Amino acid sequence: MLKCIDLIAGARPNFMKIAPIIDALKIAQSQGSLLRYRLIHTGQHYDSAMSGSFFEQLGIPEPDINLEVGSGTQAEQAAAIMVRYEAVLLEQRSDLCLVVGDVTSTMACSVVARKLGVPVAHVEGGIRSGDWTMPEEINRVVTDSISNWFFTTSETANENLRNSGVSDDRIFFVGNTMIDTLLRQMPSFRPPLFWEELGLSAGHYFVVTLHRPANVDGEQQLLRLLHAITNGAKGLPVVFPVHPRTAKNLLQFGEKISGIHYVDPQGYLEFNFLVKHAKGVITDSGGITEETTVMGVPCLTLRDNTERPETVTIGTNELVGTDPAKLGPALARLMVGQWKKGAIPEKWDGKAATRIINILDQLL
Repeated sequence: MLKCIDLIAGARPNFMKIAPIIDALKIAQSQGSLLRYRLIHTGQHYDSAMSGSFFEQLGIPEPDINLEVGSGTQAEQAAAIMVRYEAVLLEQRSDLCLVVGDVTSTMACSVVARKLGVPVAHVEGGIRSGDWTMPEEINRVVTDSISNWFFTTSETANENLRNSGVSDDRIFFVGNTMIDTLLRQMPSFRPPLFWEELGLSAGHYFVVTLHRPANVDGEQQLLRLLHAITNGAKGLPVVFPVHPRTAKNLLQFGEKISGIHYVDPQGYLEFNFLVKHAKGVITDSGGITEETTVMGVPCLTLRDNTERPETVTIGTNELVGTDPAKLGPALARLMVGQWKKGAIPEKWDGKAATRIINILDQLL
């Protein structure tokens, strides 16, 4: 009997995690698997810079259903997703709701599915930052508290789940689907259009991404961080793909800092080309720290905690914190070649999605 899986994708980080799962499902179907899927885009990220180009570049098919929730507060988006996904399930129930990551869509669809008796599997279950000021932390904890099965990226995540009372028979350590996408797409990475115009060359520039409220919502904090970055970069160009939220604030503050090249959000292939060839990456994102770890690129995280501790203990990442004064010494070490080499965590080998589909074939 055919089994239908709803694949939920809502925001840019989800697309990288869902693409290899779709590929693995197609391969399994060609080999006789009875698993089928419906790709449901919630529309949480609805502009083409944050969504459209990713579908095209990662070879993700057009969604079967687009909930088109658009912009709004966290509560407005969550409510719209829940109302619209409930209508989808009431019209045609699926056999499993598979959610990835930790965005609003992840949490909202999990709640709806479980209330209607549809089991939930969480890809990237069990990761924790311990920081309750992060909306993502709340999404993770809520999703994990009601999920049936967990596909995890690390032994730390397994431990977090066990500590919250999840039994081992519901935890599957499979690796990292985001790294599946990275390894598959690496041969296709390409320089962005501004590469030559800005005179960039491998190993001689920095990449910056900032979007967390603690770093970008206060004029003083954002500008102090950017000044600290340019001072530490010692004249090397700094490429800053500006998140829509940050762009709005920069416009308000009205100060452009020399040495920083403000560019639009980049497609997956262009952004990761920039990361792969950078001298270092300065970020407050979690996912980018995984990519820098696999590509062996030094990474400075402007946060006091991380839900991906393996990028620090095993990889190339270091938690610098949110105090701009700490950036200088960290960048000075990097500039003189004193950054750790790092290694790749277990099972981050490009085969996580295949493991997930093999397990789902047995579970369903």
